[in-house]
Amino acid sequence: MNVLMFLKDKKQVAYLYDTNTLRQGLKKMKAHGYTAIPVLRRDGTYAGSVSEGDFLRYILDHSCEDIREQEAALIQDIIRPDFIQPVKINASMEYLFQCSMNQNFIPVTDDRNFFIGIVTRQDIIRGFLKERQGDKI
Repeated sequence: MNVLMFLKDKKQVAYLYDTNTLRQGLKKMKAHGYTAIPVLRRDGTYAGSVSEGDFLRYILDHSCEDIREQEAALIQDIIRPDFIQPVKINASMEYLFQCSMNQNFIPVTDDRNFFIGIVTRQDIIRGFLKERQGDKI
């Protein structure tokens, strides 16, 4: 097994750009029902991830109750680059499994740090169960 077996391609994944506004980010997260979402730079490299809590902390700390204030703040203002660390495409299954124990999804990047997709905890578990069932047949 390798990372590619579990990869949800970038085209299948919702993500934000670090230049999106807070309002755009909130709308996208609400539309997809996510609690956290990857953030990319405009060049396609992975910048980090943000969670609902990041939005809430920013809004409370900056009193952004007005829509105009939410449109003035950018995702890059709330991003935590160390929140959800990406793995490289050639990461070991052991490392991928360890990462999945602490986060619902794992961003995957290539050697140039370009975002290529995510691996979800659910897909990893499903893959291991499928492999285990195959061993019994």
